[in-house]
Amino acid sequence: MNFRLAHTNLNVLNMERSLAFYREALGMRVVHTKEAADNSFVLNFLSDADGLYQIELTELRDRTDPYDLGDNETHICFKTDDYDAAHKQHSDMGCICFENKKMGLYFIEDPDGYWIEIVRE
Repeated sequence: MNFRLAHTNLNVLNMERSLAFYREALGMRVVHTKEAADNSFVLNFLSDADGLYQIELTELRDRTDPYDLGDNETHICFKTDDYDAAHKQHSDMGCICFENKKMGLYFIEDPDGYWIEIVRE
């Protein structure tokens, strides 16, 4: 028996805002979209250039209140081959929410409050 990671789901309040963030901040692109027949939700699957793993963004169209992420410190981590340029870009975007210089990492926050860790490749 063999298991492989497929995707991680994040529920978002505004799909267009989230797609723009993931495109600008992380270079992610939509590889697949699925809409419910009754128009109640839309799914966008994003991937990086390697295409081995996906993030599924789900927008429940009747949802109006922000999601309560509670105290769950779950996060997704991205490696970058140009840490300094990535840090500058995220700093310019104003989305860095935590940094640990001693460990050589920082976190950015997406429009819905999810934290994404950035580390050197």
